[in-house]
Amino acid sequence: MQEETKKQIRLSGEARRERIVQSALELAARRGTDRVTTQDMAGAMGLTQGAIFRHFASKDDIWLAVVDWIRRQVAQNIGSIADGDPLRALEKLFLAQTGFIAKYPAVPRLMFTDLIHSDNAAIKLAIQGIVTGFEERVAGLLRQAKERGAVAPELDEHAAATLFLGMIQGLAVQAAMFGGKRAIAAQAKKVFPLYLSGVLRRAS
Repeated sequence: MQEETKKQIRLSGEARRERIVQSALELAARRGTDRVTTQDMAGAMGLTQGAIFRHFASKDDIWLAVVDWIRRQVAQNIGSIADGDPLRALEKLFLAQTGFIAKYPAVPRLMFTDLIHSDNAAIKLAIQGIVTGFEERVAGLLRQAKERGAVAPELDEHAAATLFLGMIQGLAVQAAMFGGKRAIAAQAKKVFPLYLSGVLRRAS
């Protein structure tokens, strides 16, 4: 009975941490990380500031938890693209990642603008790990496509992976600037075929 109670408390703590992370994400989408305080997070959740610090030692720890949450979501997207055709898997990954950003528009701003300039080395390293891991997965799919003769043998898969990520960032920026006029999901479906026909085209 005592073990069950401890487990319930632990799970409750994990759920509360998750809520704080979601609150931080929502507030950052509206204000940016610099203007979000722990008091803002507490107020949005109907908690005291002290309750926030029972789960996180500092504001940086909250942002680090946000970055870890992003890492887990990206890993989930990567894990969901199993496909025998590497080019189809690449398209699935592109649409999954742009769909994720459409749902959580604060993510690109957090990773590529606000938090990457943090003085906290752990936050920077965590973001770098997400980016390099994502690019490696993309490069791996391109390498498979090259081995199957689906793309030009001289293709630089690492440069093409960088371009792949750049397209996602570009669509996120346009969605932030133009809103529904350039919805990221609709634009992604138009952009990816251009990537295939241009970057992945066989050498003549």
